Amino acid sequence: MAKKSVYAALEISDREVRLVVSEIFNDRSNILRVERAGHNGIKGSKISDEKEVVKAIEQVVKQAQIALGYRIERVLLAIPALAVRPVNNKVHVEIEDGTHTIRRFHLQQGLKSAMANQTFENEEFVNVNRIECFVDGIRQDRIPLGMDTDEFDMEVDLLYADKETVYSYVATVEKAGLQVLDIILDIYGAAKETGALFQSEQTPVVLVDLEADHTTLAFLNHNRLGFSTILEKGYASFIASLQEEYGLSEASSWRLLENLFDEREMDADDVVIYIEQKDDQRIEISRRQLAEAVLPKIRGWIADLNAGCAGILESTPFTYLITGQGSSIPVLKQFDKAFNAPANVYSVTAIGARNGAFVVPLGMIYAWDDINKLDNKDQTSVNNNELEESIESITRYAKDQEGGFTRKLKKAMLSSKE
Repeated sequence: MAKKSVYAALEISDREVRLVVSEIFNDRSNILRVERAGHNGIKGSKISDEKEVVKAIEQVVKQAQIALGYRIERVLLAIPALAVRPVNNKVHVEIEDGTHTIRRFHLQQGLKSAMANQTFENEEFVNVNRIECFVDGIRQDRIPLGMDTDEFDMEVDLLYADKETVYSYVATVEKAGLQVLDIILDIYGAAKETGALFQSEQTPVVLVDLEADHTTLAFLNHNRLGFSTILEKGYASFIASLQEEYGLSEASSWRLLENLFDEREMDADDVVIYIEQKDDQRIEISRRQLAEAVLPKIRGWIADLNAGCAGILESTPFTYLITGQGSSIPVLKQFDKAFNAPANVYSVTAIGARNGAFVVPLGMIYAWDDINKLDNKDQTSVNNNELEESIESITRYAKDQEGGFTRKLKKAMLSSKE
């Protein structure tokens, strides 16, 4: 029987901490729990208030533990794509143990050699971008475990990010009482969940991760991340003018964005769609006011993306794929013609996490599962003893109780026969 493994993926985004707990079974991911908690501890993708972030991490972990019935001890941690440096290394591996067969040990040896070949003063290794193996000069579509040969070559793409940022994020998670199982670049996680990496094998993709205060852009080609950059403008800028004028909360601003469906200001009517009473002030916002305030900001954001990617488009046709929390803004799907290349908005289909906010944590779990096929580590995110006890208690309850549809149906059928 295949082993079940439970992993928790943690993302510290602009204004909230997100946690996804998932069970991997037979290469499938089953979402067990998702949690979110707001904070004000991030500025420019860097931690500005560690205590704020620690508090939010503790909150999401506590809520998940209460619901699941066992402790979360380790997490996969998302690292923001600051100063990302993709590095390509080629290594030759000789099988000297007389087996003439590629085993996991040989692949691990090649990966270790590739990682040892490069060190940087200001960047830290985050995760593997892509691994390709060549046997007798022929590229293998899959990891060639068990293949007969005396030697083979590996081409390993590695991703490095800003060292100071990596260390600060890891230290913050550890201060929240958690261990870091592994770190994964946030945009790489998004690329795994959206399928953009696979899609880029045929057509290059510019992945656009739209968050509250920033937008991360990554160029993906031939199933690997080529480069990334961060635009310090997110969906919060779309509603900033209304928020300042009326003193709207972040939650209220987001609800307004979720209710913006048409990209034409002239067709918006004067029907009031938002009412709030604040002391002696009554706030009313019509559909037209919302459209006139927000839609030009969205067009300006798209113009910035077009300008930033124009140089790539001159030499390499590509498609845009928009994801992140901002991908849940309905009107964005009507702006596909405003981009200087074909554009699509990604919709999350995972049951239990159907929200653009969870794209990065979902993809991190897939990324970890892929690389762990080489590392073959048994360590997961939760306390195994408590997990087993939880499973056993559920099994005992199901066995001892007369509840449940199947048991009731069986009982009804037996009664009818009598």
